[in-house]
Amino acid sequence: MSITRQVTAVAVGLGLVTLTACGSEDGGGSGSAAESKTVTLISHDSWAVSKGVLAAFEKQSGYTVKVLKDGDAGQAVNKAILTKDNPQGDVFFGVDNTLLSRALDNGLFQPYEVKDAGAILPAYRADQDKHRVTPIDTGDICVNYDKAWFSEHKLTPPESLDDLIKPAYKNLLVTENASTSSPGLGFLLGSAAKYGDDGWVDYWTKLKANGVKVVDGWEQAYNEEFSGSAGGKKAKGDRPLVVSYASSPPAEVIFADPKPATAPTGVATGTCFRQVEYAGLLSNAKNGTGGKALLDFLVGKTFQEDMPLNMFVYPVREGAQVPAEFTEFGPQAKDPETMDPAKIAEHRDQWVKAWTSLVLK
Repeated sequence: MSITRQVTAVAVGLGLVTLTACGSEDGGGSGSAAESKTVTLISHDSWAVSKGVLAAFEKQSGYTVKVLKDGDAGQAVNKAILTKDNPQGDVFFGVDNTLLSRALDNGLFQPYEVKDAGAILPAYRADQDKHRVTPIDTGDICVNYDKAWFSEHKLTPPESLDDLIKPAYKNLLVTENASTSSPGLGFLLGSAAKYGDDGWVDYWTKLKANGVKVVDGWEQAYNEEFSGSAGGKKAKGDRPLVVSYASSPPAEVIFADPKPATAPTGVATGTCFRQVEYAGLLSNAKNGTGGKALLDFLVGKTFQEDMPLNMFVYPVREGAQVPAEFTEFGPQAKDPETMDPAKIAEHRDQWVKAWTSLVLK
């Protein structure tokens, strides 16, 4: 979403959101009285929420809410670590399972167990002994394909990672840099999960030989290089395969005018890697009390059901409903690749370094 992600960039560019609240409450930090009425969320560029939903939290809690966006998920996490002793905000949203260990090992968060922790689906829980992070959403990083391009060329779209190295798909795929982009890293980890600690190198050697193109981040890959997206069409993108999300096809339907009967893009379901995004209370947050209230809000049913059509991710709260468009055009992968966060922590930096040397040089 990380991550990151994202599909929301099709329609949303909030930048800095400031909402004015009524009332006051002690901030639980060292800031001034004025600062204690403000709680600041730091996020990657794809944060989005309905104004009415955030305003309702603001009215109920008595806080002014600021949202500061700090680029792609990887960039945002790195910046948060560098500024952890004097953070820009109180809560960080958008660290995913590919980057989680980096944030935890660097002491980015302080413990806090949200009030509705028991409502979070067990599959997405992490750091249960210390509660430094809270799961907020989940999504599948997958290869998307341009339906019209494959129909015009009378070529069956790929279905699996194995398919992508076949000669029929030479020079068709664009992906993101694994060292700078959350979906790019997720795609690398998916290949490592599929082919093993050593086998992924052979896979990427073949993928490189088959003409994979690497760009810095999701925005460039999806909205400039990919021929199937609305942005890619305008930019005259010429790659009919892109690493994106299983929820990208619903976005193409929802934001189209007029709306098509079916999504113009599809998902190669055998290429997916499951991503989970977390939020946490920053270790040196000035408004700890407000930060805790905001974290409680993020796992509440109202926000969880608001997320899908704003950030194009799935909720992690049990019983939270998703829009019909998701069920029809962007269902979650039935058997995505996954990897234990501990293994990601052990190998990530080594793998990224090896990937960079292999693919970018």
